Amino acid sequence: MKQLLLLIFIWTLAMGAKSQQTITQTVRGTVIDMQTLTPLPGANVILLNSDPIIGVSADENGRFRLENIPVGRIGIRVTFLGYKDVFMTSLDLLAGKELVLKIEMEEVAIMSEEVVITANSEKDNPINDMASVSARSFTVEETERFAGSRNDVSRMASNYAGVRGTDDSRNDIIIRGNSPSGLLWRLEGVDIPNPNHYGSTESTGGPVSILNNNQLANSDFMTGAFPAEYGNAISGVFDLKMRNGNDEKHEFLGQIGFNGFEFGAEGPISREKGSSYLANYRYSTLEAFNAIGVDFGTGTAIPKYQDGSFKINLPQTKLGSFTVFGMGGKSDISFLNSEKDTLEESVDFYAGEGFDLINGSDMAVLGFSNTYLINKNTYSKLVIAGTYHDFHVTIDSINPENYEILPYFRNSHKEYKFFANYSLNYRINSQNSIKVGFTYSHSKYDFIDSAYIDEHDRFDIITQFEGTTSLLQPYVEWQYKINNELTLNTGLHYQQFFYNNTNSIEPRAGLKWNFTPGQTLSFGYGYHSQLAPITVYFDQTRLPDGTYFKPNKDLNMTHSQHFVVGYDRSLGDNMRLKTEAYYQYITNAGVDGHEKNSFSLLNQGANFGIFNPDTLINEGTGRNYGLEITLERFLSNGMYFLITTSFYDSKYKGSDGKLHNTAFNGNYVANGLIGKEWSLSRDPEKRKKKQYKLLVDIKTTFAGGQRYTPIEAIQVGENQYVAEYDNENAFSKQFDDYFRTDLRIALKQNNKKVTMEFALDIQNLFNTQNIYNQSFNSRTGEIDFNYQLGILVIPQFRINF
Repeated sequence: MKQLLLLIFIWTLAMGAKSQQTITQTVRGTVIDMQTLTPLPGANVILLNSDPIIGVSADENGRFRLENIPVGRIGIRVTFLGYKDVFMTSLDLLAGKELVLKIEMEEVAIMSEEVVITANSEKDNPINDMASVSARSFTVEETERFAGSRNDVSRMASNYAGVRGTDDSRNDIIIRGNSPSGLLWRLEGVDIPNPNHYGSTESTGGPVSILNNNQLANSDFMTGAFPAEYGNAISGVFDLKMRNGNDEKHEFLGQIGFNGFEFGAEGPISREKGSSYLANYRYSTLEAFNAIGVDFGTGTAIPKYQDGSFKINLPQTKLGSFTVFGMGGKSDISFLNSEKDTLEESVDFYAGEGFDLINGSDMAVLGFSNTYLINKNTYSKLVIAGTYHDFHVTIDSINPENYEILPYFRNSHKEYKFFANYSLNYRINSQNSIKVGFTYSHSKYDFIDSAYIDEHDRFDIITQFEGTTSLLQPYVEWQYKINNELTLNTGLHYQQFFYNNTNSIEPRAGLKWNFTPGQTLSFGYGYHSQLAPITVYFDQTRLPDGTYFKPNKDLNMTHSQHFVVGYDRSLGDNMRLKTEAYYQYITNAGVDGHEKNSFSLLNQGANFGIFNPDTLINEGTGRNYGLEITLERFLSNGMYFLITTSFYDSKYKGSDGKLHNTAFNGNYVANGLIGKEWSLSRDPEKRKKKQYKLLVDIKTTFAGGQRYTPIEAIQVGENQYVAEYDNENAFSKQFDDYFRTDLRIALKQNNKKVTMEFALDIQNLFNTQNIYNQSFNSRTGEIDFNYQLGILVIPQFRINF
């Protein structure tokens, strides 16, 4: 409570500071061609609703600058002959931070004096213009503004149609009934390992994100039939961009919240050359909150973690524009069931009854990129990076008679990867453009899993591998603007996995038709493939002579075909209705090769502690289909809302040939989110000197319950039972429907040169008891349920200066 009172005291002092001058800020940036990245000198930038009109023309480098603009919500319009007009509205101009924009304009296919074509970069159109369907951009502000997001892009994305979270304790996301493991994370053009604290090798999520939303630029999120430049994923893509630091003035950020104590800095390296730096560091606050009695639902454990990220931008060199970027995180946590008697009773999400679990993970990304403008129609981009991921687990069992701690399981997975991404972009003319490129990764692995065998009095190795593999993914994309209303995107992606020389040829195609102003039909097809979890290829079987062999070395990729049709209609300037129907057919999924049963890799990530069969074969199938509806009002006049509904069905076949529900077949999910901003000063003159703003956002989620497999208790001794799963009816049961409401209340103050925000994020407002998983008591044989997080109040304080 002392920390919270200190924050309120700091806030009160800051709000008491007086400023007698009008609070203004600078809006500046660059205007470039979307396809060639060349500057557009002479582009006109106008501040909307300004009287008299405030505007400026971009200079010979495409740069523009608007000074002394009153802080608050603003909008701009950008025009240039031969290009679609761009409107950017509801931009949040803060006193403590300059607004620096990178505006990409799209050239019209066919010039016409009678038609005015506009584009709005805010209204969720993907940044990647090769994406025809199932793609949208998102702003960093949404991760801050949406209730329940915790400044996390994954949790923010769970508001979108076709997406749901797995549970309250982690940020894994299920896209259209697929396993969370089907998601590709890409940062600055680099395919990165799991960007979450406590993230395992096989998963794509975790309890706390390492990604720092304060350092991200607007980015893309894709849920199906994505363009040909993306590969080794079958569900979706997060294509994240880091913003550049301010190249004219030094700015700082301080923040205390759920994700940690945080400090950030940015500023110019050379003002003359436009170079800049951006850096941020976070340290976990959860241990401090635990000390004052705030329960985050982690049971007997206290999460400890820290992370950092940076970007250096060098835009003006003889060899083009260079950036150097990096991100890393370190985490560890201990779930000690042996100490449970000395602590308050609580649920351990990750440790089972009778076990001590120590879990840790480290990850890092370091890379550089070069963008070189070859001529006015062609540019190349090269990204080279190294990544590192280390996931380690120690599990000890507890003797129920004398509570002696016994060794049980050890795990250490280390991955070192060299990654290269090269692309060449060529605009043939205003209607045709081509992009060719490749990604290449060379990985070194050091995996060892071992289980303790009592009769041998030793750890026997389950998996052990130390070696290298490579994956090559060349691609080509072609965009043809048939006219200003009709655009065709096609492409071809190829994958070659050198470890076992498996490969895949993957065609992609999309069509967007703006058949009337404000109405769009879109069609998409994509053939996608993904490798099995890398540890599967290195699973070993011990032979009677003591040697090992790898039964899964020749396992092929899982293949998936996506078919999507969509309709998008504008309902005025700030509202739209969007629907998409899809069908996904999956083949070559890994299933048990020894016996007929319900196991499939398509359920990867559904449970912890369940091991794969020794031998897998590519004979599994799956199919997902559904309908998604989105009604969205973009932020305008202080109000916005997002209502999404998804109806879907997700099935699979294992080696038994039977059709089962996947672990992720919830059948429906509905989200309703609405937010409002109010100015607390009605006097325009006072509002110019000091601005207070109240923000309220509330979100409600209804979703079908998670699937589970029935359990039967089998007695094997006195006060000793084991759980036997009814795998013939895998995932045939469903928990009660999921319901949760989150509320966020924030107070923001713009003072001269300083912006402060104090917020309360109240998650699970009505303290709804949603089921997390089944609980089996090995001493009584009773089967019960564990429940997810109850009401959780998360305070946050942020200052920009």
